[in-house]
Amino acid sequence: MRRVIFNQKGGVGKSTITCNLAAISAVEGKKTLVIDLDIQGNSTHYLLGKKVEESGKTIAAFFKDCLSLSLFGGSNNSGLEDTIHESPYPNLFVVPSHPELEPLQGRLEAKFKIFKLKEALEKLSGFDAVYIDTPPVLNFYSQSALIAASRCLIPFDCDSFSREALYRLIQTVKEVKADHNQQLEIEGIIVNQFQRQANLPQQLVNELIAEGLPVLASMISPSVKVRESHSVSQPLVHYVPTHKLSDEYRALYAELHK
Repeated sequence: MRRVIFNQKGGVGKSTITCNLAAISAVEGKKTLVIDLDIQGNSTHYLLGKKVEESGKTIAAFFKDCLSLSLFGGSNNSGLEDTIHESPYPNLFVVPSHPELEPLQGRLEAKFKIFKLKEALEKLSGFDAVYIDTPPVLNFYSQSALIAASRCLIPFDCDSFSREALYRLIQTVKEVKADHNQQLEIEGIIVNQFQRQANLPQQLVNELIAEGLPVLASMISPSVKVRESHSVSQPLVHYVPTHKLSDEYRALYAELHK
């Protein structure tokens, strides 16, 4: 299963959700790959403990190869295999981000390389699950991820501005599905930073459910443990395995696999 975690709004928890679901997948015994398409590289740092300085073994190297042509007109693209890093955790692997993604974007768009990630993932074998983290904007990389994935998870952080953005985002996913990827489905809206005792978040969630939107029942609470886990580069199931937040992520993972 290839999942993309996508929202055009920043600060909604895309990287945190990506890495923690992937970590649980790996704990469950599935060989799991995280692809970090966000130039900020938050998922890379979260899972590897550092940002990869050299671009030669990152997603940037993959896309640079996509721009290369051999003498006979074929692509020199060696696929994703050469960009995969082992994380400190069994079964969990990462294709790291790199700042060089930014200057590559215009060239990739001009050469219409939007399907290259999908093609590479279809050729990649040995992984049971793939999670793709995206930048907080609709650009070449987030569109590539939407085209490459079969399921889309949308983080939602319970405010009125996020709600308005959510409608536009759902329309964007529908357009990508219609134009480029018939397999793409919105698997669910993940309510993040959910304050159960506050009136406004509960009201917003109830209204989204009443509208028939695919809000997942498993919601993620706010906690300082998230920032702490970022700082030590340990997903929650490894950093605080018995904490309430780890249980919430396990419940979310279970809901997606029921």
